[in-house]
Amino acid sequence: MKIAVIGGTGLIGSQVVAMLRADGHEAVPHSPSTGLDLLTGAGLAEALAGADVVVNLTNSPTFDDASPAFFRTTMENLLPAAKSASHVVVLSIVGVDRVPGFTYYEAKVLQEQLLTAGPVPWSIVRATQFFEFLDAVVTSDPGPAAVRLPATPVQPMAAADVARAVADVSTGAPLNGIRDVAGPEVFPLDELGRIVLAAHGDTRPVVTDPAAGLFAAVPGNAIIAGDDAVLAKTTLREWLAR
Repeated sequence: MKIAVIGGTGLIGSQVVAMLRADGHEAVPHSPSTGLDLLTGAGLAEALAGADVVVNLTNSPTFDDASPAFFRTTMENLLPAAKSASHVVVLSIVGVDRVPGFTYYEAKVLQEQLLTAGPVPWSIVRATQFFEFLDAVVTSDPGPAAVRLPATPVQPMAAADVARAVADVSTGAPLNGIRDVAGPEVFPLDELGRIVLAAHGDTRPVVTDPAAGLFAAVPGNAIIAGDDAVLAKTTLREWLAR
């Protein structure tokens, strides 16, 4: 099976490509570094030529008011070009439709809506937050100040487990629906920050602040997976140990 992986050189995409190739598929990564500009459509016809499946892992470069335009433009370019494929897969976020007022999440919902209204059978993989992303959030500031985080419940997972879920969906029949994938454990974000800081030998205290950071906008358990989610096996402590 020939699979075009757009965004195939990034954190998730590079792993998806490697997994698909290990499974015996012809997985081809595409990104600006390979000559594809999804915002203008340059290189798109060449990238999708002969592809049975198209996996879209591209992401907006910002979380602000520019993100809706990014997802609208890239999807409006991609979907007509992918009409000869039998399956288009998009990676999204668990609970993305349950966080009103967060522009980036609203932009991802728009991306999903454009996909589902498009001309090609489709699948959406919604994943929870990546361990890799949370690690950067709580360790990025080298200064002496305390780290301020809300107690928002999160269910993080390893990027490798996200990639595995995307690869598996890509080689199956189109879901014409959504598959949620999530980590095996739920943490308050402030507690998670303390664990990650301690693992790095960082002695800064974590102050619980309901108004701090992007996750402050998340209500209740909005980004926790439901009972029908596929749970990954890698725990936080296993990931930290690696």
